[in-house]
Amino acid sequence: MKSTLKKLLPFAVVGVISGATTVGAIQYLGHTSNNGDQSFFTTSAPTATFAGMNTGAVGDDFVKAAKTTVPAVVTIKNYQSRTSSRASEQDLFDFFFGDPFGGRGQGQQRQKQQAPDNMPSGMGSGVIISPDGYIISNNHVVAGANKLEVVLSNKKSYIATLVGTDPNTDISLLKIEEKGLPYLNFANSDNIDVGQWVLAVGNPLGLNSTVTAGIVSAKGRGIGILGSQGKAANPIESFIQTDAAINPGNSGGALVNTNGELIGINSAIQSTTGYYQGYGFAVPANLARKIVEDIKKFGIVQRGFLGVQSLDLSNDQLVAAYNKQYKTNLKSGSGVYVTGFGDNSGAEDAGLKKGDIITKIDSYDITDFADLSMSIGSKRPGDKVQVTYSRNGKESTTSVTLRDQKGGTSTRTKADLSITEKIGAEFDPLNERFKTEYGLNSGVVAKNVSEGSEMAKIGIVDNYIIIEVNGKPVNSQKDVEKILDKYQGNVQVKFVDDYGRIYTKGFKMP
Repeated sequence: MKSTLKKLLPFAVVGVISGATTVGAIQYLGHTSNNGDQSFFTTSAPTATFAGMNTGAVGDDFVKAAKTTVPAVVTIKNYQSRTSSRASEQDLFDFFFGDPFGGRGQGQQRQKQQAPDNMPSGMGSGVIISPDGYIISNNHVVAGANKLEVVLSNKKSYIATLVGTDPNTDISLLKIEEKGLPYLNFANSDNIDVGQWVLAVGNPLGLNSTVTAGIVSAKGRGIGILGSQGKAANPIESFIQTDAAINPGNSGGALVNTNGELIGINSAIQSTTGYYQGYGFAVPANLARKIVEDIKKFGIVQRGFLGVQSLDLSNDQLVAAYNKQYKTNLKSGSGVYVTGFGDNSGAEDAGLKKGDIITKIDSYDITDFADLSMSIGSKRPGDKVQVTYSRNGKESTTSVTLRDQKGGTSTRTKADLSITEKIGAEFDPLNERFKTEYGLNSGVVAKNVSEGSEMAKIGIVDNYIIIEVNGKPVNSQKDVEKILDKYQGNVQVKFVDDYGRIYTKGFKMP
């Protein structure tokens, strides 16, 4: 009997490990790494292995992965000069980071307060992906910062440069000036399977270098958070879902396999309390890697678009609403139904029609919109994809050349951007009613202000009124473009907020 218990006990231990949160500070254990930076541009070989039910092997794999990962995961401290002017932005910030000053309460309106200059407004995590100091994190971890501090697991601190961000995938790229740093290799996230052991490593709730274990509980999850709570104009959500405990502060940290290879960037939790309730979500490594490579090489993300308006047939509620609105009789199922086309649509030019059901992109099965957004969102303008679709019950395949939102098929750099793209906002003329209400003789209304843009950094959000740029009155978008065309140096912007308060702030023209 005792012999039987001894054999069964290790299995119980494994069950406890996978189902509970493992919280602890893991010291820097003499980890060494290669000094080459090829890992930033190459995906490691698909050598991920499953942890078998041999408890000794599982324990060894967890320890090895933790030792490899912890030194490459950093704390990121976000310092801001002011609180957000939008409650939704601050609530999203707190949802992911936690509130360093306390005051979170269910069902209560928390009083907003400004962090002292020497205290961060929020803290998240990041992952070193090259020995020369490139760090990947989430967009929401760095949003609104006027200073970003990176703290390594050995407590060494650096001021980081923000290289670029992408709200559509919630990915950001930072850089610190250092060499010979420990870093993680990207794994091929397409090769992961539901049920695979994973570790989440980050700095949740102020607890540095915390490792939790679990499994991949689902793939290709779309939870609607980037579009509804973030500022993503064209969100890509195809998250890896895990039951490894992820809490506020884990954002931007590593999700790794048992070889210590990066398979995802932890980004979100689904919870009624704002804390771990069994579901965490990570951006797949393949998508994250493509985004940071674009930012590093081009300065901006190269996004290819299929050019279709669509309906997710796997969503019963959306299908029912569509049928009711358009008096149709579509049936729920697998695939994405084409409801129309955008301007300069590559899909329309390739022969797709309204009513077609997209079932596959290249060899990737399309069961829902998350699959479609992932398969296309990881491509660049000019890339060709094979689109398999069903029309009247007959399956066909056509080649589609992806385009950017302006219809282009080539990559662009920051130098190719328009003035409004460079500063991150568009502008509508201010109507006479507003001029009278605010006592103004000039002004334009900001719209489509991009997260992390120059305009956003100085506190401008949608519907703020821009009175002057570089001391000159503006009454149209053309006025703004004319003033800033070929301009280099500091830009001065005079604007009015929702309460009629007038500010003058500035930024360096990108």
